[in-house]
Amino acid sequence: MLVRIVRMTFQTDKVADFHTIFRQSQPVIRSFPGCLHVELLQDTANPLIYSTLSHWENAAALEAYRQSDFFRETWSKTKALFSDKPLAFSLHPVTIT
Repeated sequence: MLVRIVRMTFQTDKVADFHTIFRQSQPVIRSFPGCLHVELLQDTANPLIYSTLSHWENAAALEAYRQSDFFRETWSKTKALFSDKPLAFSLHPVTIT
């Protein structure tokens, strides 16, 4: 499994626009092959900072999603709302025995 986190900071007057985009996009993202989970989180100290947390079967499934027309269109609309550069990273769960 692969965990993807994308941290985004929005312009004050664009948060509602982002909410609309995410509300419409979330079910579509969840239906992509290999997507196991996707949710939206808000920073406790700064309400303009949101993170998406998604779980994917593997890196290939995430990459297929990122290469889709849906992702390109949605990301284009979303990044126009940013007030700062986004931060994205992928992680693998680790079990320590």
